[in-house]
Amino acid sequence: MASLRQLPATVVVLGFVSFCNDLASEMVTPLIPILLAAVLGAGPVVLGLVEGVADMVSAFLRLWSGRHSDMLGGRRKGLTLAGYLLSNLVRPLMGLAASWPQIVALRAIDRVGKGIRSAPRDALVADATPVAIRGLAYGFHRAMDNGGAMGGALLAAAVLAWTPLSLTQIILASAIPGFAGVLLVLLGVREARRPAPARTMELPARPAWAALSPAMRAYMLVLALFTFARASETFVVLRGHQMGMGVVELLLMWSGLSFAKSLSAWLGGGWADRYGHRVLVMYGWLAHGAAFAGLALVGSPAGLWLAALGYGLLTGAAEGAERAAVGEMAAPPERGTAFGWYNMVLGLAAIPAGLLFGAVWQAFGAAAAFAMAAALAWLSAALMNGLVLRRAARARS
Repeated sequence: MASLRQLPATVVVLGFVSFCNDLASEMVTPLIPILLAAVLGAGPVVLGLVEGVADMVSAFLRLWSGRHSDMLGGRRKGLTLAGYLLSNLVRPLMGLAASWPQIVALRAIDRVGKGIRSAPRDALVADATPVAIRGLAYGFHRAMDNGGAMGGALLAAAVLAWTPLSLTQIILASAIPGFAGVLLVLLGVREARRPAPARTMELPARPAWAALSPAMRAYMLVLALFTFARASETFVVLRGHQMGMGVVELLLMWSGLSFAKSLSAWLGGGWADRYGHRVLVMYGWLAHGAAFAGLALVGSPAGLWLAALGYGLLTGAAEGAERAAVGEMAAPPERGTAFGWYNMVLGLAAIPAGLLFGAVWQAFGAAAAFAMAAALAWLSAALMNGLVLRRAARARS
């Protein structure tokens, strides 16, 4: 397995950027279902709306920003910096929200920043990394991302437990690590200064779906279905809140889940390089279904702790492989566009996925919602095998 010392400096710096940003984000995100349920009087459908709108608002921006970075000849740092800056200007303001529509609006603007930065950042990683260790690079990035999520939840729990600060003050304080990440992008990320090559001038002005390869289109369609199984992890927090778990315990559980995802993402990157990016995606989705089946069966806080840790271990391994598969199938001059489509597909499916999960929860209970997600994950894995892996095998033969 390749060594982490082989990773390019750009990848390492972006990993620490992600750590700082998620440290800030996860001081806020696990508190959103608590704010909605305990303070603002909203339920699972509203939570699904908040998380769905947050991702869908940024969907078209993800496609535009990835495409635009290609049209700039692969110069992607400016868009990455702008996206991180916007999110970290807006996210702390959630602590001042007085109603759930304000939470929806602020969360959506936060995700506009994510939409601007996601595709260019993912393409920066692919641009800087040799294909033989690209799974490791994305695995490292996802490990740092989840490590920041663990740190943010632990920090919020410690502040709540040992200081007189309120939820509002903790959310406002999230600006500090967030802007540390912005400074890292500004000062630490280097990319080659190069003019737009002639190849980019041949790209159509609109990033047409038909311009993607058949294998990429099949992958994107299956990924859209899988997004309906990828319910927001804030629903795990809501489940604990309904069981009577306190805020500090919920934050500790969130940090444990994030640690488990960080560990498996780190390992999964190397496995993806060894066994194949798309193969690991399929097995990762099977594991994702098993994790949600476990969440469907729990009936106590202790059981939820075990299921949440199992969820983190089972779902983290394929996170980097999903992105590495996009980088593998996309030609370098169109890599930003491919990552734009990848992120857009995730975003477009987010609102119906969040609303469906929340509606099933409200109508039939949490167990039914998690069981539905498990079934969709297993169906997606079967389609990944039939439509993507077997087609790739036939193309090689």
